[in-house]
Amino acid sequence: MASTAVPLPAKASPRRNMTDSTESSAAVSPMDSPRPSASSTSLSSLSSVDVGVAKPANFGRLIDTYGNEFKVPDFTIKDIRDAIPKHCFQRSALKGYAYILRDIVCLATTFYVFHNYVTPELIPSTPARAALWAVYTILQGFFGTGLWVIAHECGHGAFSDSRLINNITGWVLHSALLVPYFSWQISHHKHHAATGNMERDMVFIPRTREQHATRLGRMVHELSELTEETPAYTLFMLVMQQLVGWPNYLLTNVTGHNFHERQREGRGKGKHNGAGGRVNHFDPSSPLYEAKDAKLIVLSDIGLIIAFSALYFLGNKFGWFNLAIWYGVPYLWVNHWLVAITFLQHTDPSLPHYTAEEWNFVRGAAATIDREMGFIGRHLLHGIIETHVLHHYVATIPFYNADEASDAIRPIMGEHYRADTKDGPIGFIRALWTSARMCHWVEPSEGAEGPGKGVLFFRNRNGLGTKPLVLAKPE
Repeated sequence: MASTAVPLPAKASPRRNMTDSTESSAAVSPMDSPRPSASSTSLSSLSSVDVGVAKPANFGRLIDTYGNEFKVPDFTIKDIRDAIPKHCFQRSALKGYAYILRDIVCLATTFYVFHNYVTPELIPSTPARAALWAVYTILQGFFGTGLWVIAHECGHGAFSDSRLINNITGWVLHSALLVPYFSWQISHHKHHAATGNMERDMVFIPRTREQHATRLGRMVHELSELTEETPAYTLFMLVMQQLVGWPNYLLTNVTGHNFHERQREGRGKGKHNGAGGRVNHFDPSSPLYEAKDAKLIVLSDIGLIIAFSALYFLGNKFGWFNLAIWYGVPYLWVNHWLVAITFLQHTDPSLPHYTAEEWNFVRGAAATIDREMGFIGRHLLHGIIETHVLHHYVATIPFYNADEASDAIRPIMGEHYRADTKDGPIGFIRALWTSARMCHWVEPSEGAEGPGKGVLFFRNRNGLGTKPLVLAKPE
């Protein structure tokens, strides 16, 4: 499919089925209906509620970072679900375990081949062996990420009809990859319930103009006047994001919302994101969770303790350098792909974010984008890159049915469906650079009116795409 996120210069990208700007009839998130809590709502219910009453709204002229005019989504959750063939919702644990077995066989076979044949006796050249072992780490990173994706399916209840099977399988797989399964499941659930919401989303919430100015030590009005950041700085920040972004998120909730004072049990008082802020995925008293979640957080920690104990035993028995090559570097590759995929699913010059007042579930789920990684994405990574828009509407559809379901909802979404599939894997990697250069903060469009001021788009200081608002210097 051709990309609908086409870089400017001046022309808007082609659009399908242009509609007038009306507010969606899905005006409220499923999470806004009376329920015990965000963390107690079943994962399967996220896309099943269709509430609210349609009403016209004048948003003014909304312009994304590429310069394309943006229309607020005007369909409902019911429209989406009704368009998906019923068999796409069917889950098979047997089929899921077959994919797990395939991934494990790939991991084991790769290890066997390299361990037995990439040796000094068979390959005397040290540089050649180093290059081949580098290939080993990349391959194991792909296979490990595939298992990560299946554990992610378990967390959404998309692996099996049995909640117990989902959770046991997900806990084992994620613990082996040093992921706190239940802790992640709860916070990830809240991400799905508030995608694109500037106050409630849990991953890759962009900075506002005010926050970005504060970070640079500048006044808000100065952002449109600053010289561009150097490509070297962009590259450095991108490398750091890919290298330590995932553990930093687990340890400090970086890129998640920072409104923990609102935690209804009061456990967020005095806590904040960042080092020493006491917001993390390992502490049962973290404001990311509620008191009833404590046993699940502890169970997640126990899984990590078992995994670290096994790694400690292997390191002592076979050597820590060997363990670093066998497991450590592939683990970093898994983290890289996880961060890259999540970043590019939610960060793109064509995507909006919403203030709390203008957000709803339909709008937030549409504020995601599908990309393309060819054979790697569709087979090794189980399609998580290519079918993410669907995943945010109906997270319980298993990955092996996601392509068909995605095809079914595209006519419903029309111009609101976002995809950037140009050049496959090369385009995916290029998008990392494009988003890092073009997506610095979010602000309203110059022509926004009324509720349109709550629809925010990326702007940057590099002179790329739509220019930031020029604000008057305060007196």
